[in-house]
Amino acid sequence: MADSRLLSGHEPLDAILDGGLPGNGITVIMGLPGTGKTILAEQYTFHNARPARPAVYFSTLSEPLEKIVRFGQTLDFFDAAAIGRSVFYEDLSAGRDGLAAVGERVTAVLRERHPGIIVIDSFKALHTLAGSDGEFRRFLHQLAGRLTAFPVASLWIGEYESAEAATSPEFAVADAIVELTAVPQGQRELRSLHVRKLRGSGFLSGQHAYRVTSSGLKLFPRLADIPATSDYQLGQDRISTGVPSLDAMLGGGLWPGASTMIAGPSGSGKTVLGLHFLHGGAEQGERGIFATLQENPTQLSRMIAGLGWPPAHPAIEVMYRSPVDIYIDEWVHDLLHAAEAFQARRVVIDSLMDLQMASVDETRFREFMYSLAQRFSRQGISLLITLETPGLLGAATLSGFPVSHLADNAILLSHLSDHGRMARSLAILKTRASDHDPVTRTFSIGPEGITIRDPVTPAWPGGNHTR
Repeated sequence: MADSRLLSGHEPLDAILDGGLPGNGITVIMGLPGTGKTILAEQYTFHNARPARPAVYFSTLSEPLEKIVRFGQTLDFFDAAAIGRSVFYEDLSAGRDGLAAVGERVTAVLRERHPGIIVIDSFKALHTLAGSDGEFRRFLHQLAGRLTAFPVASLWIGEYESAEAATSPEFAVADAIVELTAVPQGQRELRSLHVRKLRGSGFLSGQHAYRVTSSGLKLFPRLADIPATSDYQLGQDRISTGVPSLDAMLGGGLWPGASTMIAGPSGSGKTVLGLHFLHGGAEQGERGIFATLQENPTQLSRMIAGLGWPPAHPAIEVMYRSPVDIYIDEWVHDLLHAAEAFQARRVVIDSLMDLQMASVDETRFREFMYSLAQRFSRQGISLLITLETPGLLGAATLSGFPVSHLADNAILLSHLSDHGRMARSLAILKTRASDHDPVTRTFSIGPEGITIRDPVTPAWPGGNHTR
């Protein structure tokens, strides 16, 4: 390519690659069958093909050329008018005569068409044409030299396993290595892209989730924010939780940009408190998003109407996703985009437990949630997260949950029972940069929403519910 970088047409992928693949280099795209290698290669092919600098797609002994073209026609970016004009398909399976014939044909095409990008799919299949390891290495050295002499981006596709990157010689000459994986997780399959090498350039490390769609690979870059190295400005006036008596317990409300965790057992009022937070903000002209994996829009509307609020508020947007087949990576990016597009100042996540169950790795889950809280804080968005704790009665506990780095404030809700009479209680466990009322108090939920009442007395079993 004339440019220094080969773009995919998908901005998140180009961002992971710090601007794209080498525009005049060799990239190996590796992965087991079914991971989307050919789709990714065709994505690059059609995005970069130009009549003056066409793309040439070589098939080998792995998959028939006719099958590659037929499947490519089902993709949104496939342009039939480009075939024979800016995109050319060639079959190298005639290279059964040996690797020398393959090298000669590739060289002839480079001289004849002056392509900007070539794809060899599958490059690994060429190993079968070599009489020995030495012969393959000589072929590889000659081919790499010929490709380097031309301003062309080369994509070598192969059904390589991860361990082969340390033993197969093509990985040594590659300027970039991109690995696609698909790992079964219960009834789901989680796909991830990993940049293993990008010579002379930075890139985003780690596993990046993706989905295979008719538009190509859709990437969700790993969210991993490092602590801010410079100060950022937040408002100096506290914001309301939507419950005035709770504001008083919190020393005047919450700091803008803070994260707050509301923990408690099922039915303790976590969702209702989250709705108070959003509707209280809406009354002050602050837009908010209710991101839920628990209540579908119909259930949520019924709950909101029962509390006397309008079922659809113009300053509140609901982002509902089913916990079935959810990618936490995709969900996080959907939420970030929704908050930006809606210009939200408040976000409620209901609930943390559902997100944790959707995550394949505890460390990665904590990394995601920490990064999300930090990102919102820098943007001045106040975050409220609900967490369901085990058990129904007695003192709840937050042991095992990363409260300290996820939340600036922690509020614990509980159920109480006294001779068959049920009540709810609320205790503030933590407030960062603020004083708070340490007394555990009962509260009720009625048509007016949450009403905080009297301090819990020893008459209630387990009267002190703070831990």
